[in-house]
Amino acid sequence: MVQLENTKCSFLFCLGICTLICSAIYLKAKVASDPLPINDLTTLSPTPPPLPCPPSNTCDILPPATPGFKWQRKDCEKISYHIQPDTNCDLLLSQLHFITAPLSKEEEDYPLAFIITIHKELATFVRLLRAIYAPQNVYCIHIDQKASEKYKSSVRNLSRCFPNVFLSSVNVKVTYAGFSRLQADINCMKDLVESPIQWKKVINLCGQDYPIQTNLELVRYMQTPEWKDRNMTPGIKQPPSMRYRTAFQYVEVKNTHVAQTGRKKGPPPHNLKIYFGTAYYSLTRPFVEYVLDNPVAKDLLSWSKDSYSPDEHYWVTLNHIKEAPGSNVEGEWEGNVRAVKWSDQQGTAHQGCKGQYIRGICVYGIGDLPWLIEKESMFANKFEMASFPEALDCMELWHRHKVLQQATVPIQPSWHLTTEVEVVNRTLILTPGDCV
Repeated sequence: MVQLENTKCSFLFCLGICTLICSAIYLKAKVASDPLPINDLTTLSPTPPPLPCPPSNTCDILPPATPGFKWQRKDCEKISYHIQPDTNCDLLLSQLHFITAPLSKEEEDYPLAFIITIHKELATFVRLLRAIYAPQNVYCIHIDQKASEKYKSSVRNLSRCFPNVFLSSVNVKVTYAGFSRLQADINCMKDLVESPIQWKKVINLCGQDYPIQTNLELVRYMQTPEWKDRNMTPGIKQPPSMRYRTAFQYVEVKNTHVAQTGRKKGPPPHNLKIYFGTAYYSLTRPFVEYVLDNPVAKDLLSWSKDSYSPDEHYWVTLNHIKEAPGSNVEGEWEGNVRAVKWSDQQGTAHQGCKGQYIRGICVYGIGDLPWLIEKESMFANKFEMASFPEALDCMELWHRHKVLQQATVPIQPSWHLTTEVEVVNRTLILTPGDCV
C-alpha cells in the first residue's frame, strides 16, 4: 500500500511539472505570434527605442563632424505619414521634428506666405513642409482634386495641427501646362489675403521642391536693395519660339494633357506685351491684391485661359506693367528663384543629371547636391522619394543643420535631425547630447 501511495505521488508530481512546461510553451508561442508595436504616426503608440541609424557616410555635403565622430540621423525607422484625425498633434510635431518657435526676431518681424500645390508623394510633401515651416509664416496648400482620398485626408489631418497651415478653399483638377495650374495659385491667393497674418511676400512651390536657403536667408534676400519692394518673376519678352503658346487656343483634355484646337487667339487685352518666364515667383502683398482686383490683371487672366502653360507668361507679364505695385519693368532673368537642371543645358549650365531626367528636368540624385548648394538659389526642383530617396535624405540633413546653426534662440532637442556618434574600435557609440 505504501508503494502504491509513493507511485501515485510521483505521478501527480510529474503531471504538475508537465502542465507547467506546456503552459510556458503556449504562452511563449502566443506572445511571439502577437504583432509588435511599430512607430506609426497614425496611432502614435508607445514604442521601444529605435535601432541606431547607420552613419551618414554618403552625405558629403554635411560639414565635417568632430574628429573621432560621424554624423548619424536621429530617426531612420520607417514612418507612416498617413495621419488620422485623432492624432496627438503635440507628439506628432515632436516626432516629425517641426520647428515650433521663431528662430530670430528678424524672421518674426517679416512673415512670409507660401502656396504649395501637391498631388503625390506624401512623404516628400511632409519633408518640404517641415523644412520651410515657421510659426510666424502662413501656408496655403492646394491638393489636386485627382489625388486619392487617403492622401487628401492625411494632408487635411496634418494641417489641423497648425494654426497657420490651411487647405485652399477651392480645389481644381490640375493639368500639366493647363490653366488649372495658374488657377490653383489664384485660389490660394484669395485665401491668403484674408489671413490674419500680415505676410510681406508670397512664394509658390510644388510638392517636389526643396529649400536651399533657410527661412532667415529668404527673409534677408527679400529685403536686399534689389528686391525690398519688388516682385521676383524671372523672364523676358516672349521670344518667337514661344509665340505658339499664346497664338493658338488650347484646351485641357480629360485633366491629363493640353491640346491645341487649331483656332487662333485674339490679341492680348489692353495692348499688353506678353513676356515669357518661370512659373515660380516671389510677390509683394500689394501686387497680389492688384492681381485679384485690378481690371487689367483680370482681363489678362481671362484671356490666358485657353493658352498653353499660362503661368509661364501671366506673372511676368503683369510684373512688366509700370502701374503694378512692385513691378520690375526692366527686369529679365534676375532672381534666384529655382535651381533646375534642364536637359538641354547639359554641358553649359551644368554637367549632367546624376539622377534621371523627367520632361527635360533632372530629378536629383545624391551626386547633384554639391552643384545645388553652390547655386545659392531659394529652392531646388525636383526631388522624388520614390526614385532617389537618399538625395532628399541628405539634402534635408544639410538644410536643417544650417537652419539650427543660424538660430538665435535656444534649440529644442526635437528640432535636431542629426547627432554625432563616436567611433570606437569600429563601433558607433551615441553621445549624450546633440551636436547640431
